Amino acid sequence: MTDSTIWKPHVVVAAVVERDGRFLLVEEQTDCGILFNQPAGHLEEGESLLAAVRREMFEETAHRFEPEGLLGIYHWRHPTKDRTYLRFAFTGTVTGFDPTASLDTGILRAVWMTPDEIAESRMRHRSPFVDQCVADYLSGRRFPLDLINEFPLLQ
Repeated sequence: MTDSTIWKPHVVVAAVVERDGRFLLVEEQTDCGILFNQPAGHLEEGESLLAAVRREMFEETAHRFEPEGLLGIYHWRHPTKDRTYLRFAFTGTVTGFDPTASLDTGILRAVWMTPDEIAESRMRHRSPFVDQCVADYLSGRRFPLDLINEFPLLQ
C-alpha cells in the first residue's frame, strides 16, 4: 500500500465559547455557500491540539482563547465529499481581542448567537458538529484537559 492509498481523517480543533448566553460562531464563505461554524480548523504538523485551538480561534475571530476543558471528540463522514472529520472541541475563555487583526481568508465575520439563533440557522451550519457541540455544552459536558496526552517531538 502506498501513502496515496492510506486513508486519513481530517483532524480539526474547535473552540466552543459561551458568554452571557451567546456562543461565538464564525460566518464563512465555503464551497457550499455562506455557512456558520464554531471557530475551527485543521491541526498542523508538529502542533499540539491546545496550540491549534488557540491559533484557530485567533485567526478566525481575532479573540484570544484559553482552553479549560475538552467538550468532546466528534467523528463525521461528509455525505457528499470523500472526507471524514475527527473534531476535538474545547471549551474555554476569551482572554483578549485584537480589533486590528485580519481574519482568515473566507471568514466574513465573528458573531455571538443565542442557542435559539443557532437552531434557527441550522440549514446554514457547516456540519452537524455545530448543533451537537452547543447541545453538549448546554448539558454541562466537560472533560479535563489532562485527558489529552501529547508527547513532544523528539529532535
